[in-house]
Amino acid sequence: MNDLTLIIPAKNEKEALPIFLDEIKEYNYKKLIIIDTDDSETENVIKKYENIEIVVQKESGYGNALKEGINKSKTKFCCIINADSSMHPKYLGEMLKLCKEKDFIFASRYLDGAGSEDDDFITFTGNKIFTFMGKILFGLKISDILFTYILGRTESFKSLELKYHDFRLCVEIPIKIERLSMTYASIPSYERNRMGGKKKVNAFKDGFYILVALITLFFKKK
Repeated sequence: MNDLTLIIPAKNEKEALPIFLDEIKEYNYKKLIIIDTDDSETENVIKKYENIEIVVQKESGYGNALKEGINKSKTKFCCIINADSSMHPKYLGEMLKLCKEKDFIFASRYLDGAGSEDDDFITFTGNKIFTFMGKILFGLKISDILFTYILGRTESFKSLELKYHDFRLCVEIPIKIERLSMTYASIPSYERNRMGGKKKVNAFKDGFYILVALITLFFKKK
């Protein structure tokens, strides 16, 4: 279906990204690869691939990569899906179908029938705490606040007017969706181990930033 753009942030993913692109080559979706300004190695290994668009970030950061991808999207729907193969593309069809009647669909690792090969005790516990805070402080009706495997209407994504440039964007998205009274739902999803390279998330540092973001967004009404 040509009405979906995959937004694929790919900083320093020269090992994992080719594996992922091979996996999704038969998917008839627009593929938008967002790479960092100085990441020539990732750009070089994917030049052989057809039917992809490479966007070099104007500003660094995971959040900026997603914002630039959203702004570049021209299809009716777009989906954030990481380059490391941890987010399985087999769920895209169901997510797209459900999004025909919702603004956003969240994939969750913590619903019945879901799971994760990547979670450890620290990330699992942190996610549960932050998800609980999201429910108490903002009335969020999701079970996995830190899993940014999200498919939504492109115009709805753009109307969020996202601000954060880093991993804090993962909590900013659902909070703004709830505050704008947009419709959303979740589906169970199994997270795989990444296929190559190193994890970009620092559990303690990024966890602290996310905690601060939750508190900041609670007191900031817009």
